[in-house]
Amino acid sequence: MVSALPRTGGRRALLAAAAALAALGLLLWWLLPLGGPPGPSGQVTLATGVRSGVYARYGELLEQDLRKDLPRVDVRLMNTAGSLDNLGRLASGRAQFSIATADAVAEMQRVDPRGAARLRACARLYDDYIQLVVPEGSPVTSAKDLRDLRVGVGADGSGVQLVTRRLMAAAGLDFEQDIEAVRVGIDQMPLLLEEGKLDAFFWSGGLPTSALQEVAARLPIRLVQLADLIPALHRQGGRARYYRAAVMPADAYPRVQKGQAVKTIAVANLLVTTDRQDPVLTEAITKTVIRSRDWIGHKVHAAQNVDLRTAVFTDPLPLHEGARRYYLSVKP
Repeated sequence: MVSALPRTGGRRALLAAAAALAALGLLLWWLLPLGGPPGPSGQVTLATGVRSGVYARYGELLEQDLRKDLPRVDVRLMNTAGSLDNLGRLASGRAQFSIATADAVAEMQRVDPRGAARLRACARLYDDYIQLVVPEGSPVTSAKDLRDLRVGVGADGSGVQLVTRRLMAAAGLDFEQDIEAVRVGIDQMPLLLEEGKLDAFFWSGGLPTSALQEVAARLPIRLVQLADLIPALHRQGGRARYYRAAVMPADAYPRVQKGQAVKTIAVANLLVTTDRQDPVLTEAITKTVIRSRDWIGHKVHAAQNVDLRTAVFTDPLPLHEGARRYYLSVKP
């Protein structure tokens, strides 16, 4: 008969294995950051806008906060022509997040429904104010007075040009025939006005825009009201429903307004992504967007209007699943 093997060695092996597992668990606990597993990682590109615009500055400051909150995520900024360009880059996969106006989203839904179907919103940010800028001595008192003038209308692919085209129609002017449309962005329009190569230009941006502050320090300029176009603008139908009457406060550009508010038009900005994005990453980015409001707002005044209570109103886009999770987690 074969005698049984002693069991002492087996118990020792079992105890050694248990000790090794305990040591491994302790090592993993030590290596992982306090508070749980490592956060999202990878590379994402945020499409902003022209270099001297509010989108670009907001993006620069948001990137700094994201770097602190999400150290394993490599956030890269991409300068673009503006809203329509940004949405095209999202749809093509060249960017993963972008800032765009609600009217630009609605326009993409009209002209490229297949690409727009993948778009999702993270947050409603702040409003863009439509600003019509002329030299102080200009006779222009309404957009209706722009006939036959050289007008900066924003670069092709920008939200500025989109709204300018609609404003020209509301003013009874043909964009292609009745004005000399100069298709450049805020990085060029102020200098062209200063050099006498433009008679007026349109800008759609948060208040204040640094490029306007800078040109006002060198050239006396004036902001033209746009309130008289609102009835005709709204008669254009559903595509114009994202524009609302607004007032630029008297202290938006103190050197220019001289204590006077200016009646104009506003449209909401959205932080946009696509349904391809990881919900965990999107939730984390949405959290930083809301949390960073006060810090960014000290440098970009418009960012002070980012508000948890209104961030979920992202019409015409549904919320991304990750953003929805964040808002549910902080719901009172």
